[in-house]
Amino acid sequence: MSRTVVQNGLVITATDEVEADLLIEGERVAALVTRQSTLARDLAAGADRLIDATGRYVIPGGVDVHTHLDFPFGGTFSSDTFESGTRAAAWGGTTTLVDFAVQSRGHALREGLDAWHAKAAGRCAVDYAFHMILSEVTEASLKEMDQLVGEGITSFKLFMAYPGVFYSDDGQILRAMQRAADNGALVMMHAENGIAIDVLAEQALARGETDPRYHGEVRRVLLEAEATHRAVQLARVAGAPLYVVHVSAEEAVAELAAARDKGLPVFGETCPQYLFLSTDNLAEPGFEGAKYVCSTPLRPREHQAALWRGLRTNDLQVVSTDHCPFCFRGQKELGRGDFTRIPNGLPGVEHRMDLLHQAVVEGHISRRRWIEIACATPARMFGLHPRKGTLAPGADADVVVYDPAASQTLSAATHHMNVDYSVYEGKTVTGCVETVLSRGEPVIENGTYVGHAGHGSFVPRSTCQYLG
Repeated sequence: MSRTVVQNGLVITATDEVEADLLIEGERVAALVTRQSTLARDLAAGADRLIDATGRYVIPGGVDVHTHLDFPFGGTFSSDTFESGTRAAAWGGTTTLVDFAVQSRGHALREGLDAWHAKAAGRCAVDYAFHMILSEVTEASLKEMDQLVGEGITSFKLFMAYPGVFYSDDGQILRAMQRAADNGALVMMHAENGIAIDVLAEQALARGETDPRYHGEVRRVLLEAEATHRAVQLARVAGAPLYVVHVSAEEAVAELAAARDKGLPVFGETCPQYLFLSTDNLAEPGFEGAKYVCSTPLRPREHQAALWRGLRTNDLQVVSTDHCPFCFRGQKELGRGDFTRIPNGLPGVEHRMDLLHQAVVEGHISRRRWIEIACATPARMFGLHPRKGTLAPGADADVVVYDPAASQTLSAATHHMNVDYSVYEGKTVTGCVETVLSRGEPVIENGTYVGHAGHGSFVPRSTCQYLG
């Protein structure tokens, strides 16, 4: 069994910061030894591989629990495959993804899950797991939920948006939540009032309002807040936990905070695009705003303060990417002349850890909170702890050596995602991934990719570890 020692770094987890050396045996963390200990010298002497982390942070690999690789949407597919997407994730210090398998209408959950297993098997550079999108809530799909939970697919996504595609009505949502209350699964909700949004979109197009900025204008803040409120009440009726994805608006955060103040098992995530981008980007001249079309949409900049506050007060617990990239040429361009035809989604899986470190630099969050919202809580929320999200004996050796002083400029010219633009083009951030281990094996080594497709394994998950 190989022995690796990561020495001389500052080890940061969600709970501690300690100057320590990290011993890895095979695929697992074996020990953390403080440098004052006499054992530190013995660790290095018996190591097969030494990694010097002087002046660096040693952190758990990131856990991104919201990605859409090779995802069908709007007549096309997201441009990152499991091979390219997991490679880009590794470049950005993320070592575990939880992607969304899709139930096609008229088909069983099993067919959708099998299709996603086929897409991913043998192609991933880092480890992965699946949520399941419920496109149809029927007696058959409700029964299948129980079976999938037994296979480690312990979370199911429902949509209050996209009528005719993914939309479920309140009765269907309630039935799925009731089933989740029984089988221990976590319901994830896309909370936007899609029926009302479609009315506003139709009216906007009739007025000749076709530019990308109108995507944000019809998907009103109040329609996100209303749907969030409704999802919370349905979950209360069902006696089920609720996880609201990609929260973008101050009013939606307020709904989550009110629910949590009542002691309800309600959780929320936001994404870097809502923390760093705004409707100013959607309004960029020409058709450039199409690059920033995602749902929920970008909001006016003043909403960012509420999102940061929610992350500090734990009314929001997780930052994921909702990575769903479409190239500008040939994909985003499908919506020229009709904003409703622009494929919804942004690239971001490579930059989450760096952008959140920039938030540390700017004083929005602490270093430990950075690790908590990007690594530890996502792992606990979706049943991956104690294997993922921490650096403790017995955990998978998913380790990132991070240079907190390095400066980098984000650009499509240098990123590794399979997409022809960057939503952060020209943004300079402080901090950079230097070395990444996935289950003890180097994937990024001193800024060079040394991983390979097929290293990443499927990880079955237990149920949400924040519930009794």
